[in-house]
Amino acid sequence: DSPEASPSVVFENIERCGPKLLQMLLESISGLLVDADFTVELIPEINVAVATFIKRIDTKGFVKKCSEHKRVREFKMTVRLLESTQTIKAENLPDSISTDYLAVYFENARNGGGPVADVQLFPEENSAIITFCDHKGNT
Repeated sequence: DSPEASPSVVFENIERCGPKLLQMLLESISGLLVDADFTVELIPEINVAVATFIKRIDTKGFVKKCSEHKRVREFKMTVRLLESTQTIKAENLPDSISTDYLAVYFENARNGGGPVADVQLFPEENSAIITFCDHKGNT
């Protein structure tokens, strides 16, 4: 595990806090601006949001601040750092995509990639699971 904390923070149990309210809450707690300093991705299927900081901040400190924040507690949200993973899912892929194309694409450093260990294609879902050799190539 790298000594540097993840730039992404996971907010769970977000159903009581709408997307705009969540963004304003995160701006208030962090003192940063959505879109300029961080992004928020909602994953409604699992009742989660992920904030990824573009601007370098102490995410461990941010998680602690959020966990102690009155509104976060009122909404019964939990907050944690996004753990590193060696596997990602790519969705909405074109029908003609190949495993070789995906491997080369995700190995390209310009795309934030790294050495790819495996690519599993799921044509019926237009998706793929890409497994990296280590967690550094999954941004």
